[in-house]
Amino acid sequence: MGWWVVNADTLARSRFVVSPLAEATATLKTLERGTAADPGERAWLDVHLPAYHDRLAGDPVTALLVRVGLCRIWNADFLTPAPTGEGAPTFAEELARVRETPPESARADLTVSLGGPLPAPLDRPDLPERAADLLDWVWTESVLPYWPRRQRIIEADVVARTAQLTQGGWAAALNDMRPGMRWLGEGRLQINTHNYPPREISGAQLLFVPVTPRQGWVSWDIPHRYAAIYPCSGTLAQATQEAPESLARLLGSARASVLVLLDTPKSTTQLVALTGQGLGSVGRHLKVLLDAHLVRRRRAGRSVLYYRTDAGDVLVKAQRSG
Repeated sequence: MGWWVVNADTLARSRFVVSPLAEATATLKTLERGTAADPGERAWLDVHLPAYHDRLAGDPVTALLVRVGLCRIWNADFLTPAPTGEGAPTFAEELARVRETPPESARADLTVSLGGPLPAPLDRPDLPERAADLLDWVWTESVLPYWPRRQRIIEADVVARTAQLTQGGWAAALNDMRPGMRWLGEGRLQINTHNYPPREISGAQLLFVPVTPRQGWVSWDIPHRYAAIYPCSGTLAQATQEAPESLARLLGSARASVLVLLDTPKSTTQLVALTGQGLGSVGRHLKVLLDAHLVRRRRAGRSVLYYRTDAGDVLVKAQRSG
């Protein structure tokens, strides 16, 4: 298995970051794979997959670049740079790092990813430019229209992970982060199940980067930083459905959105992140829903979680079926 050696100081300084480029790369991986992790992603693929296929049909070199660089066990490093962990960089600022990759570095990374000599069509100097152009297209066409909602899901996941860390330590926060990843104890973080030698990263910056597609990988800027990109919790990633119009007319759109999201228990902070509403507004909606016996609450550690009652379930399901 592959694991990183992490000392206590590195772990204590680690942080969660939002990366628009990682979201675009995960989206590109999903488009290339063409299979959905849930019904919501299936509906999204039905909309965007034909245009993606058309885009690559007219650019066979870039199509081959994606297959070699992102569709194998080992990603080409230049396609998945680790976030800087500084500030809140825009997608354009992050993309510039891919576009500015020296051509010889890009070809070397692809050779490692492929595990052998590059095909003749990829022996060319414009690979970083082609990769950046495709990522820019994916971001503009398939991510940006949904980015405000995806960003709220990412922020809600960070809230949930932070709560897990506070209540159960690193094992609770990391063990279900992505397949094959778990905290082994004694300064060892397993990042996958592949037979790679341990890597000492103590003293570097350790970042955790959530994305909404069901994709994950690790990246690094040796020796400065290492990043684990992981998919948001399934219950959060699927919490993107709109409240039925009839339910919104009955309760008001903001309150209806809160009720719809409570198909699984969520904290007030998570609801704020997912809905984009203010803390006071969410609190008022929860008070009304509690008084109407449509939701209940229970304590979990230091958090208070809200969830729908049977009556709340019946109301939501009746409006959807109607």
